[in-house]
Amino acid sequence: MDYLWFMRVVIFASGSGSNAEALMDWSKKTGDFQVLAVFCNRSEAGVVERCAGRGLPCILFDKSDMAEQGTLLKNVLSFSPELIVLAGFLWKFPEHLLKAVEGKVINLHPALLPKYGGKGMYGMHVHAAVCASPDSHSGISIHWVSEEYDAGTVLFQFSIPIPEGRKPNQLAEEIHFLEHFWLPRVVSFLGINYMKQNLL
Repeated sequence: MDYLWFMRVVIFASGSGSNAEALMDWSKKTGDFQVLAVFCNRSEAGVVERCAGRGLPCILFDKSDMAEQGTLLKNVLSFSPELIVLAGFLWKFPEHLLKAVEGKVINLHPALLPKYGGKGMYGMHVHAAVCASPDSHSGISIHWVSEEYDAGTVLFQFSIPIPEGRKPNQLAEEIHFLEHFWLPRVVSFLGINYMKQNLL
């Protein structure tokens, strides 16, 4: 497939990589965008194996690489990405890299922002907080990344009701389903718009 006009995507992930996998599979299925590589800060993360199974580069890095004089910026820019997707990436995205790719970074958050965002609010921490609250709904948010945790402009949200007595692990399963379904489609939307802009 000729990817000349297709939006170039790199992914940042820290965990199992199920959302990264959903993006890889959707990219191959639709051709709306091209996943070039995954960047991961944990050598034992499941996403490393998922990338290996698909022949996709998985670039490991540590905090020293994230410094302004580190190698992360150079490695990311070597792929010339039009979009960077943070899919289960648990570290704060470095500000100097954010400035270098301004307006090209989105994040997937497992709750309805602006609630339940900020430092330390990820995974089961979020679902436990939601279930302990009086809120009747939860969901996912996909937002542009800014210099503050979970504070960028929201691009997309989808909500579901929380039945009384719902446990955090049950809610997590439902949210994972939403993530796997909607994240690839939102990236497709951005990819289609990118292609239109380049073909006109």
